[in-house]
Amino acid sequence: MNLKEIGEFGLIRRIKPLCFIRKENIIKGIGDDCAVYEIDRKRAALFTTDMLVENIHFLRNKISPFELGYKTMAVNLSDISAMGGKPSDAFLSIAIPDNITVEYIDELYRGMIFACKKYNVNILGGDTTGSKKDLVLNIALTGEIQKNKILYRHNAKIGDKIYINGYLGDSSAGLDIILKNINIDKEIKNYLIKCHNMPDIYIDEGIFLSETGAVNSCIDLSDGISSDLAHICEESSCGALIYEKSLPVSDNLKKFAEIEKKNPIDIVLSGGEDYKLLFTVKKIAQKILRKNILKSLKKTCSVLVKSLRGMTLF
Repeated sequence: MNLKEIGEFGLIRRIKPLCFIRKENIIKGIGDDCAVYEIDRKRAALFTTDMLVENIHFLRNKISPFELGYKTMAVNLSDISAMGGKPSDAFLSIAIPDNITVEYIDELYRGMIFACKKYNVNILGGDTTGSKKDLVLNIALTGEIQKNKILYRHNAKIGDKIYINGYLGDSSAGLDIILKNINIDKEIKNYLIKCHNMPDIYIDEGIFLSETGAVNSCIDLSDGISSDLAHICEESSCGALIYEKSLPVSDNLKKFAEIEKKNPIDIVLSGGEDYKLLFTVKKIAQKILRKNILKSLKKTCSVLVKSLRGMTLF
């Protein structure tokens, strides 16, 4: 049997039962955005890792080293945000081909540090090795959270409303522009490519959601809403209804889709790497959530105020 026959998530399901050997202090292993383990009676540590491989996850000649460094860190920070946690320290493992300059590496680190500074994240070490051809970047990131505040995928309940904290499909459209060198309005082009190369990070929003007590489950949208919502449904043993009119679509994506003669909803449903937060809210707590958002600092929750959209679990 070839790996392609079962895919990434089939492989994860296959190895998951083999990996859980020791139970002490482990709260959550494979199957969520982060692994979770106990620090003490009240606190838990979060751990996540993501790898970006040249010519699979990025094209070196289509993204600046600064943007690549930022995105490498951002996709890990996104996992921490999906659990409602605060990031702590990062470790970078990097495989570097001979044709990369020292100046390129300087800019790569500058991008990573730009993403780290806002959240006081240190880069404490890692591993450096050579590569025959492609650049490979892997971040391991730790975080921390109160145990009773953790947002998991598996706690969604029938009757929950599903919310998304921003527009979907913009990153996918940006990737399409990069790969096909699509010639469109410069402002639209720059916006969509930036959504792909430098996704926003929602640490403050994740912490806010974890502290409301209104949220049952959460996931970051890395693979697209169709796949990621399915993860919540699978882990929580429920289904979901998605209402087309409720999907958040930006004006820039609508214009892009019109030019390319595509349905923007198709892009929204299948496109990945938006790194927005999808979360489910207790039926009785939706008014509380909205009230808390309006009371909160606009800096923290402006995206939530602008872009909350509702769908339903069944």
